[in-house]
Amino acid sequence: MTAETAQEDEARTVLYDVGDDGVALITLNRPERKNAWNPVMERRFNDVLDEADHDPRVRVAVLTGAGSAFCPGVDIQRLDDIAGLPMDTTGRSVPSRSHAFRKPLIAAINGPCAGLGLVQALLCDVRFMARGTRLSTAFAKRGLPAEYGVSWLLPRVVGIERAMDLMLTGRAVDADEALRIGLVAYVVEPEELVASARRYAADIAANCAPTSLALIKHQTLTDLDVDFEGAIHKAYRTMAYTATSNDFREGVDSYVEKRPPAFPPLPDDFDPAAITGADMPAAHLAADQAGKA
Repeated sequence: MTAETAQEDEARTVLYDVGDDGVALITLNRPERKNAWNPVMERRFNDVLDEADHDPRVRVAVLTGAGSAFCPGVDIQRLDDIAGLPMDTTGRSVPSRSHAFRKPLIAAINGPCAGLGLVQALLCDVRFMARGTRLSTAFAKRGLPAEYGVSWLLPRVVGIERAMDLMLTGRAVDADEALRIGLVAYVVEPEELVASARRYAADIAANCAPTSLALIKHQTLTDLDVDFEGAIHKAYRTMAYTATSNDFREGVDSYVEKRPPAFPPLPDDFDPAAITGADMPAAHLAADQAGKA
């Protein structure tokens, strides 16, 4: 296989398409393996998120899976190959790129979603789920611990007891239960899933300032581990920045003039941490540095 062919094959594992509405559709694309995760897909996924993060056409992104699944986790063939062997994390990265993505990331969970696939869904900001599909942590049933930060993510979404229930049993959760316990925000019919998620994303793209979205997302995620006083101090710093911004002026003017806002794209060098004073976890922390596969 030539280097060019290998690059083409890698590019096909995650598709990237940007619409005129400012919404990027990111599709996990290994339908023959139910979009199971492997290092090739991981590299391509991180590259696509980097591209979307700095693409001026993109204001919101929707993540979904090709075919009948979202992502059932790490490819079972890979698990079979590495079971019983020392952990080798060469070239791997922790799955936190989604966490550091500056733009809203919406999950459209179209089919089975488990393990690392569930982690990627949890790293999205809002989740849509197709009725009739199921979610699972799955780790305990594979003889594994709570991998990839799921023990940090899941309690913050559904609370400690429900997170424990889902992680200790590894049981599957259908769409209606996922909605009831707050694991997803919206449940829709399968044929309407991607269109519904895109409409939601397009509304954000049309009406909200990209700088505000980046700041709100950054504030929310970094405020999870500070006290209220710390969050207030960060909010004041951020408010001082936005008070003199063109986006604030445009937001007020468009409201007063009863017209759609005309917010510019997110500047390529816009860094929320420089404004809030709070750093996000490293987006590409090497897995061997983190001690995780």
